[in-house]
Amino acid sequence: MRKFLLPVIFLFFVFPVIAQQSVSLKLNLEKNKIYRFRSVSRQTTIQTINDNQQTVETEVLQTFSIKMLDATPEFMVTEVHFDTLTTKNNTMGKIENISSAVEGDIKSSEAANVMSCIMNRLSRNAIFVKMDYSGQPVEIMNAKLLSDMILKDTSSITIVEPTASALKTQITNIVSENNLKTMIKNFTWHLPGNQIRTGDTWKIFDQINSGGILLTVASTYRLDGIKGNNAAITIESEIKVPENAPPIKSGGATVLYNDLTGLAKSNLLINITSGLPVENRSKSRISGKMNVSAPGFNMDMPMDINSESVLTIIN
Repeated sequence: MRKFLLPVIFLFFVFPVIAQQSVSLKLNLEKNKIYRFRSVSRQTTIQTINDNQQTVETEVLQTFSIKMLDATPEFMVTEVHFDTLTTKNNTMGKIENISSAVEGDIKSSEAANVMSCIMNRLSRNAIFVKMDYSGQPVEIMNAKLLSDMILKDTSSITIVEPTASALKTQITNIVSENNLKTMIKNFTWHLPGNQIRTGDTWKIFDQINSGGILLTVASTYRLDGIKGNNAAITIESEIKVPENAPPIKSGGATVLYNDLTGLAKSNLLINITSGLPVENRSKSRISGKMNVSAPGFNMDMPMDINSESVLTIIN
């Protein structure tokens, strides 16, 4: 009898341990509850022009909030706000500050003041997002209304050409539906949307536009373990330029960037109950060369871009 009972007792204790290794990772927001996050990114870009190195240091701060308004079995409707949007650029000692905290001036002769105006408008308006249970934004429901309102008087920009045209293109891209989705994805799109076990992996393929550069990001997620109510996840990403990537057209110049490649790695903690991140620490490097050409002019520009970011929940 004793020989029979021992295996039974052993299995009685082992089965709960095994069960704890399986978890459902999908978005599960409490209706009308506001979840807030803070993201800080730092990037150093070293570019070589005519054998001269130029260094650009960029720091971006974003505070983000999301509230679930309604849900169906296929998707949820959320209200998103970018409460704070600030960027500090240091180009060889020349500092430029862009901040949603100030109203800015669309008619200013300074590009930073114009961009601050646009960011201020974006931060004051709600973005209504249809989102699936993996956290992927499917549709910006008020995209056209939002774009029309923010871009309503960009014809008043007084900055001289060719800077004005480049700035208007940048502003249009910022408030485009694709870019708004990209901004939101950084905070929400990490989940398999189903039940997984410790050691399992899943993949997310994304295409982003960063300053006019089109990039494909192929990420492999691995569930490393469960810590209390948090899932510990490692992310490794391969960054490439897709074959069909269009060149950048700016001020009469054409910029090709197909040589750029990169890698990224992140350590992510996901709250099992909500499916939202508790913390995400990531580092990335993109390197290669860009080709800049214009009538009577052609130049290769080697680049090395190192970035690191920290995202944390703030409530």
